[in-house]
Amino acid sequence: MELWIPITLFAAFCQNLRSAVQKHLKGQLGSTGATFVRFGYGFPFASLYVAVLHAGFGFAFPEINSVFLIAGALGGLAQIFGTFLLVYLFSFRNFTVGTAYSKTEPIQAALFGFLLLGEQISWATGFCILIGIAGVIVISLARTSLSASVVRQSLMSRPALIGLGSAAMFGASAAAYRVASLSLEGTGVPMQAGFALAYATLFQTIVMIAWMIFREPEQLTASLAAWRVAIWAGATGVAGSIGWFTAMTLQNVAYVRALAQIELVFTFLASWLVFKETIARSEIAGCALIVLAVLGIILWS
Repeated sequence: MELWIPITLFAAFCQNLRSAVQKHLKGQLGSTGATFVRFGYGFPFASLYVAVLHAGFGFAFPEINSVFLIAGALGGLAQIFGTFLLVYLFSFRNFTVGTAYSKTEPIQAALFGFLLLGEQISWATGFCILIGIAGVIVISLARTSLSASVVRQSLMSRPALIGLGSAAMFGASAAAYRVASLSLEGTGVPMQAGFALAYATLFQTIVMIAWMIFREPEQLTASLAAWRVAIWAGATGVAGSIGWFTAMTLQNVAYVRALAQIELVFTFLASWLVFKETIARSEIAGCALIVLAVLGIILWS
């Protein structure tokens, strides 16, 4: 098994944990504050990781270049915009189809990977990616009572366009991060990924602090006051991001983001085994499609 596969599975599991903490914090902080803690409280852990790689494992610090600075900043901004669009999507009453559209990220990551890096995927892997996205969409629509006519009317609605925009931002972010990491040649994959992560997280922290100071100062105050819980969002978020950045340094972003869909399977396993929640048959079918897609990606990537 190639190394990027278990690293991606680890990242998906950590993202589950981070999402659970952020969901808890959203009730206390609001959308902006819950988004900020991912970056603001994550940066110290990202910096610590880079320091350990250098002092403990002998990885040299990379030479910073313009491609790294620009790609890392663009990736950071795209990730922030993608997160805000996804949060904004939930303010619409008919957000379900838009949410399903937001799950097209692997396809858009493949597009941006091709445009920025010239990366291509095989027909077999592309088919697996489509199967996985179908599974995610089935899960997204599982507990709704949407009729065929309502779905047709919603395909080009404002929430649908916002969902597509969110997916595009996340796809562009993944590709930009890969560009930034690959530009740091000669320092080893762990340092390339870790240094890119630390820079992106620092950039995002500065941008969000500036935004909150001028637009939502109460959110910044609340985020600092909630540090006892927020620090766990930062720790789990960085653990997952270390996995994402490392996997995307090793492999095509489309493959990594497609395999990351396994996160939803982890979510439903936790709901069923830990919280004893009832899962609909369509959700089980969606999980089965995702697992089938993941197995295909592992076999044919």
